[in-house]
This record gives sequence, structure tokens and C-alpha cells, in this order.
Amino acid sequence: MRLFISVSLFALLVSSCGVNSSLMFRTKKSDVIKDNIPIAPTEAYKLAADDKFIFTLFTNDGKRIIDAITGINENASNGVQRLDVNTPIDYWIKPTGTAELPIVGEVELAGKSVKEAQDHLAKLYSLYYTDPYVQLEVTNQRVIVFPGSGGSAKVVPLKNNNTTLIEAIALAGGITDRGQAKRIKVMRQFSDGRKVYEIDLSTLEGLKYADMIVQSNDYIYIEPSRQLSRELLQEIGPIISILTSSVIVISVINALK
Repeated sequence: MRLFISVSLFALLVSSCGVNSSLMFRTKKSDVIKDNIPIAPTEAYKLAADDKFIFTLFTNDGKRIIDAITGINENASNGVQRLDVNTPIDYWIKPTGTAELPIVGEVELAGKSVKEAQDHLAKLYSLYYTDPYVQLEVTNQRVIVFPGSGGSAKVVPLKNNNTTLIEAIALAGGITDRGQAKRIKVMRQFSDGRKVYEIDLSTLEGLKYADMIVQSNDYIYIEPSRQLSRELLQEIGPIISILTSSVIVISVINALK
């Protein structure tokens, strides 16, 4: 019996090392920001390596766009060009931070906002076209949502530039049964590293943060509740079963002597 108790305690100690081992992004109070959390991004999204985008180039400061909207559709002989709609082409920003574009070749785009990239491309294409007007759209913007339990994380595409935190969570399927609504961490990339915002959506006081605008490459981590007893039982259950069977066998053998 002493041996059984000793081995059981040892098994309990060893198994406890694996309990709640799936928890991620553990933080200290000093690591998170809980007050004065920005509802809207404080910095415009910066293009980065591996981003994909489409861009459209118009001449004459985009006159063709206005012509199309207003219904003007005359031939070129009258001085108005027809707006031809072609299939958009995805361009890729290489790990070096550059993208290869028609005519102008390699262009440095990483680190620029969409507006800065548009202005930069318009300047480059002004050498070849009259008053170029450039529209650029990033096509692979997304956030990663961990809704509170293992195996349910999702990559959520951002089809709307004003996607809110509550929308992103809803698109990921909502908070799971194990997720803690009072501990939602939004990890956002800045030039000096990621900042961690901790948000409590378990009360109406946190409702204002439900409208927080998420940005591409945000990590949204809903911390799971710790399940010490259940996981510990799952870990040591098979060991206890083997030990119990061994004790029964030893007891029967001793009784037969």
C-alpha cells in the first residue's frame, strides 16, 4: 500500500507538468494594456513581405472612372476613352520588400501605407503616362482568431476595412464554451514589436471595445479557462488503473501463499 501511494504521488507530480500545457501567450500584468485601448488603429496598415495586392492605373487623374460612373461611353475619336474592365492581377511583395510591376520593374513597397504606395506608384508611372491615378487594394488581409479551445483556431479574411473585434470573433464561430470572455487579447504589430491589448467583453462596460477596428495580421486570443481537475484526471487515470490492477494481483498472490 505504501508503494502504491508513493507511486501514485509520483505519477500525479509527473502528470501535472502536462496539465494546461496547451495554453498560449501567457502574460504578466505589466505585459498587457487594459486602459485607453484605441478603438481605431493608431497607425495605418503598412504593406509587408508576402502581401498580395491588385492595383489599377488610370490616366488623366482617373477621368475614365468618372466617365464610367456617369455613363459616358463614347469612342476615342471624340476624345473620350472607353473604360475596359479586365481581370485583376495579383502582385506579390517579395521577402526583400519589393514587387515586380509592369514597365517600372522592381518597386520598394514594404513599410508603406496603402496611400503612400499609391502616391509612389503614381509618381513612377508619371514618366510614362499623363497624370496617372492609382488604386491599390491588399487582397490577403486577415486576422487569426483563437476562440478559446484547441483545434478551433481560424484565419479570418478581412473583406471590410472596418471589421470590428466582435465581427472577427463572430466570423470565427464565436467564443467556445471554454473561452473566457473577460480575457481577450488582441496582439498587434507595430514597428517596435507587438503590443498586447487585454479586453473584457464579459460585462456591458466592455461593450465599447467590441467596436474596436481590427487590423491585418492581428492575433485575437481568447484565453481558455484552466481545467485542472479534468485534465489531471485524464492524465493520471490510466496510470491509476494500472497501479490498482497491480495491487489487486499482488494482494491475490499474497493471499494464496
